[in-house]
Amino acid sequence: MVAFATDAMLPSLAEISSDLALANVNHAQLVITVFVLGTGTGQLVTGPLSDSFGRKRVICLGMVIFLFASLWAFFASSMTELMIARFVQGLGVSAPRTVTHALVRDLYSGRQMARIVSFAMMLFVLVPAVAPLIGQTIMLALGWRYIFAAFQIVAVIAIAWLYFRQPETLSPDKRRPFRPREIMRAAQEVVTNRRVVISMGSLSLGLACIFAYLVSAQQVYVVWLKAGHDFPLYFALTAVIAGSASFLNAFLVVRVGMLWLSTIGFAAIFVLSLGFGFVVALELVGLPYLLWLFVAWSTAMFFLLGLCIANLNALALEPMGHIAGMASAVIGSIATIVCIVLAFPVGQMFDGTGLPLVVGVAMCAGTACLMNLLMRRHPLQSPVA
Repeated sequence: MVAFATDAMLPSLAEISSDLALANVNHAQLVITVFVLGTGTGQLVTGPLSDSFGRKRVICLGMVIFLFASLWAFFASSMTELMIARFVQGLGVSAPRTVTHALVRDLYSGRQMARIVSFAMMLFVLVPAVAPLIGQTIMLALGWRYIFAAFQIVAVIAIAWLYFRQPETLSPDKRRPFRPREIMRAAQEVVTNRRVVISMGSLSLGLACIFAYLVSAQQVYVVWLKAGHDFPLYFALTAVIAGSASFLNAFLVVRVGMLWLSTIGFAAIFVLSLGFGFVVALELVGLPYLLWLFVAWSTAMFFLLGLCIANLNALALEPMGHIAGMASAVIGSIATIVCIVLAFPVGQMFDGTGLPLVVGVAMCAGTACLMNLLMRRHPLQSPVA
């Protein structure tokens, strides 16, 4: 739901800017960033609620909020109203965003947990293969507002599927009282574990690479690379190829380990981004070769991030099994908010080329690689001094 509600909006940013008469076309990116900010903020509530009232109930409640916010966004008459509706959408979808991680942690741990999360992340990577194309098709046929109607249809299907197919994973005897003091105590345990803090830092930087790309992709393809309405097709090609990383990660993680895989992934992204940035800065190639180089770089980046994100989620949650809901909430919230803080300036620096995006990704990946190397120095339960 997070991926679909994010990526289906990408082809419509220019239309939204024109329809709502925005002074700066880059401000249309707020349709993406405000939604993601809502998912980060909402996780601080939905995680603790799931520890107290069960996983299924909280996920379904969040999806109902998402449904009503989608209806609100459909009728929004200004950019301000649309942004508020998108933020509430994010609050609602934060329930499945964070509680599903806790649900998996209820059933699995360690490398087996990373393996399961890898298969789940495969959908997060593959949805962009179809979401922009669906969004563009709806926009061209009916207008950008009807994309929100599509969100409602998918949300109803998701709620029904979860309700009838997924058993509750948190038994009543393992639930924690919903008390502010208990929540603060659990949050303190999360943010005072050095291993968890470093994992969250690396995770934030990896997510920043993704969202910097998402907020920039439409302008990069259409304005810089002259892809026009073919933009969703290139996006789909990248997503389909990169989606295979989840299969590879599920196979390798039990043999190589979560930390090594994510470290290698970030190092490779850093090197590739530096190389591609050098080509762009010196204008060594022109269209259409530049377009295909960008597609290749995008595919490699998303493929390698497939070896990083799921593993870092699992590394961060590994010591927190006894408070999985709260831990997933704090980790997800902090990582999402930090990644937006990092990704938003990259998108706003769009200057008609893809260089700000490539440089931003290189900086995030290089820093994440260094943080992973730092993580190796600390035992699993080392508290922050």
